[in-house]
Amino acid sequence: MNRFTKQFKPMMWSLVLAVAALAGCGGGDSGNGNSDGGSSSGLGATGGVCAEAACVSLGTAGNYAILAKTGVSTVPSSVVTGNVGVSPVARIGLTGWSETYDSTDSYATSAQVAAPGKLYAADNTGATTIPDLTTAVSNMEAAYTDAAARPAGVGTFLNVGAGTLTGQTLAPGVYTWGTAVTIPTDLTLNGSATDVWIFQIAGSLDMAAAKSVILSGGAQARNIFWQVSGAVTIGANSHFEGIILGKTGITFGNLASINGRLLAQTAVVLDATTVTVP
Repeated sequence: MNRFTKQFKPMMWSLVLAVAALAGCGGGDSGNGNSDGGSSSGLGATGGVCAEAACVSLGTAGNYAILAKTGVSTVPSSVVTGNVGVSPVARIGLTGWSETYDSTDSYATSAQVAAPGKLYAADNTGATTIPDLTTAVSNMEAAYTDAAARPAGVGTFLNVGAGTLTGQTLAPGVYTWGTAVTIPTDLTLNGSATDVWIFQIAGSLDMAAAKSVILSGGAQARNIFWQVSGAVTIGANSHFEGIILGKTGITFGNLASINGRLLAQTAVVLDATTVTVP
């Protein structure tokens, strides 16, 4: 019995220490204001968020890979890593997802949304889903306003390429266009992991098919913000990087992809799109 006790105690303390270590690994986003504060809906922050001083704060909108006010549609099969939310539109605004709702009507799941990601709508009556979405949409609108209000780019940061970004490599900073912006070729953003880019676009944003936003030097998608007044259209088979803060709609062509978030004040349209939170 004494021999068993001597063997068991070290094993027990090893297990306790392992559990404690695992518990300390959670909540990596808790210090950035993008957590939902432990709401009973089970909605938590997904992916990384910008933590630099120059960042645009997403608030609880950072809990979503996709958040839209009037709807999110998909032509299957899209692949979304992160949460999807719509508000004030009800679940009728989620089209093409083939949702399965939980027993408390707090959220839905879909084969196109990788676990633990979920879909939330303004008429999910369970838990705290409705107020969570209301707050997130308000935070999304505030983020758009914040990005738009940053001091405009000057000199080489103002109206780059007269709105046509052909073969550009852009350093960190605030870029401002009083017109629409088109990306007809690959676009490179070069900077460190702590650098921040804010793009203020007064018109629409259009990216040609089969092109890419390329990050170099350690640049992080979570530190890139596209504040766009008009519609955003990403061409088929193209790849995009960053957080899109759209005043209107965001549309991705067939087999396009993004490492970032789609936060739209109208609708998001996907077509076999891959959306991955940074």
